[in-house]
Amino acid sequence: MLTESEDTEEIIAQVAALDIGKAELVCCVRVPDERRPGRRLQEVTTHPTMTRAVLLLADRLRQLRVGRVVMEATSDYWKPVFYLLEAHGFDTWLVNARDVKHLPGRPKTDTLDAVWLCKIAERQMIRPSLVPPPPIRRLRDLTRYRIDLVNARGAEKNRVEKLLEDACIKLSVVASDIFGVSGRDMMAALIAGERDPKVLAQLARTRMRTKITLLEEAFTGHFTDHHAFLLTRMLGRIDAINTDIAAVEDRIGEQIIPFADAVDRLAEIPGIGPTTAAVIIAETGMDMTHFPTAGHLVSWARFAPTVKESAGRKKGTGSTGHGNPYLARALGEAAVAAGKTNTFLGERYRRIAKRRGKKRAIVAVGRSILVIAWHLLTEPGTRFHDLGPDFHTTHTHPEHRKRNHIRQLEALGYKVTLEPAA
Repeated sequence: MLTESEDTEEIIAQVAALDIGKAELVCCVRVPDERRPGRRLQEVTTHPTMTRAVLLLADRLRQLRVGRVVMEATSDYWKPVFYLLEAHGFDTWLVNARDVKHLPGRPKTDTLDAVWLCKIAERQMIRPSLVPPPPIRRLRDLTRYRIDLVNARGAEKNRVEKLLEDACIKLSVVASDIFGVSGRDMMAALIAGERDPKVLAQLARTRMRTKITLLEEAFTGHFTDHHAFLLTRMLGRIDAINTDIAAVEDRIGEQIIPFADAVDRLAEIPGIGPTTAAVIIAETGMDMTHFPTAGHLVSWARFAPTVKESAGRKKGTGSTGHGNPYLARALGEAAVAAGKTNTFLGERYRRIAKRRGKKRAIVAVGRSILVIAWHLLTEPGTRFHDLGPDFHTTHTHPEHRKRNHIRQLEALGYKVTLEPAA
């Protein structure tokens, strides 16, 4: 039986497509032919990507009454062109290059790419990627740079540990954090020329003093002036990165002020702190109209399994695909932190980790956190309410609970007979 389709054939009258490189871009414009109804006129031009050339291109597009400008996300080269055209009032679309498939059997050139992109754009066969407004973009630059700095600091700390191992100094075996107050004092003494294990061990503070004997063994090595020179450079770099991280965090605090209410409400979710809340806002934006439902947001973030069907068979690989790495990292850290709490999300993490492993538990709880965040950002007046760690137990059907208990006892080798209580 034939059913009505929701698809409509609608051609965008005036549209332009850009194939952007580092030094130049190719622009294809398609507009209606006023002399011959139903026919289209096409113009393909090449322009430098310098600011003045892009502004001249904007004037030309305005003369042709172009409303929508579509471009592929090519490295970071799209950003200056996108921002300039956006500032001049054009409806700018950034599209994923993966969604724009070039036809096989045809030569692939910048001109042909621009023409093909323009043709599928005028028929609305592509969808735009999420490009947040300038305030969110500035916040995103800061939060991403902070994560990059944290990664750089972690890499430098790993180099320090490897250097100490090279010198037969086993400090990391005794101390859980060699960059604490005691560890830094000991490494400073090594740089200053102290080599006596007993003297170095006496620099331990608080709880570390219970490990004096182990520390003396750990500092029995072959630390030389060569190691001291490298350790000085590495510790100096770590301190410089710490200073930069502090400055970036202060700047994030200033930029997040307009979204303070959303940050406070997101921070009520177990595992979410102000820093993670800022990352979520920076990566998803505040305007949830881009995601009609929570499922759209989860799918966009790649926190839902991909659907693959062939020959009537659905192939469930369990893979979610590659999404936004910065958002995925924040949600993963939040899921692990939530797993240590006595909350609904904490119990959900532990239940799934016990049955299917920690990795799947991280994805599942990260997805739950993202769904909660969507509701909080969609409805500004809502607040988070924890269902409690016993939610699953109290809301499970009695028959299901009875069946599960019987299975557990039978797995232990018992034969179960049930009798109703008086």
